[in-house]
Amino acid sequence: MKKSITILSLLAVPMLAGLAIGSPVHAQEISEAQISQASTDASTYSKDEVLKAAVDFFGTSSGALAQVVEKVFKDQGEPVGYIVGQEGGAALGVGIKYGHGELIMKDGTKRKVYWRGPSIGFDTGANGSKVFTLVYNLGNPDGIYRRYPGVEGSAYFIAGVAATYQQAEGVTLAPIRTGVGLRLGANVGYTAYSAKSHINPF
Repeated sequence: MKKSITILSLLAVPMLAGLAIGSPVHAQEISEAQISQASTDASTYSKDEVLKAAVDFFGTSSGALAQVVEKVFKDQGEPVGYIVGQEGGAALGVGIKYGHGELIMKDGTKRKVYWRGPSIGFDTGANGSKVFTLVYNLGNPDGIYRRYPGVEGSAYFIAGVAATYQQAEGVTLAPIRTGVGLRLGANVGYTAYSAKSHINPF
């Protein structure tokens, strides 16, 4: 009987030792995965964060705004920042627009931003509105200052809220506009973003 107990004890020791050695490795793997996920989440805005910021900015919690934000997230994912600002413009076939605002990155970095640009196409009307622009794939905040061509056919509109896409060198901007005087049209053109205001729209 004593021999049997001794044999069982000898067999149990390495098995327990194996469990003891394996457990910390497993825990470490889980920990690293969680840290990696947390790091990813910390560098981008979630949909709830963006929707709250947009609602606070526009002063409305309409279902149309939520649907447009949902559409942009479906197309582009989570943004690394957003621009809040004001814009004015007019068009009769050929149009111009001017705007100014502030870029706010997820890490808290901020930059003053001015934009301007022409548009050509089936686009008429005048507007003065708030603009909430989601920013994607921008590593350096100063990289926002460049010219962004509009993506043809990218306009998404529902019940007074519209979103379009602009792209340049891997960076994507998704301006969201709302309000009376919203200008829509199948236009082609570009928007130039700069650190200082410019009168010439070109």
